[in-house]
Amino acid sequence: MKSSPKKSKKVDYQALNSGLMRIPRIQVAVVRDLIDIGFHEVEELKGRAPEALLEDLRKKKPDTPQDRLYAFRMAIYYAETPDPDPKRLHPWAWQD
Repeated sequence: MKSSPKKSKKVDYQALNSGLMRIPRIQVAVVRDLIDIGFHEVEELKGRAPEALLEDLRKKKPDTPQDRLYAFRMAIYYAETPDPDPKRLHPWAWQD
């Protein structure tokens, strides 16, 4: 009995090598979404509204989950805060 060959997962090297990966606990999928809407560096997130980022993303990817908003809030907090509180560097800490 032959086993079917395993499919290899596609690795998103652009996202993994992005400066956005410096954000603690950020998922590669979130970084990919930020890249898809035009962000490549943490500093570019300063002054942005997370709700607006989610809206922009949903124009490109309508099935984007609502929890992406929490990750965007965390990322913007990290970008804007010189000495971020480690307790706030979890996406779940940003739920309504």
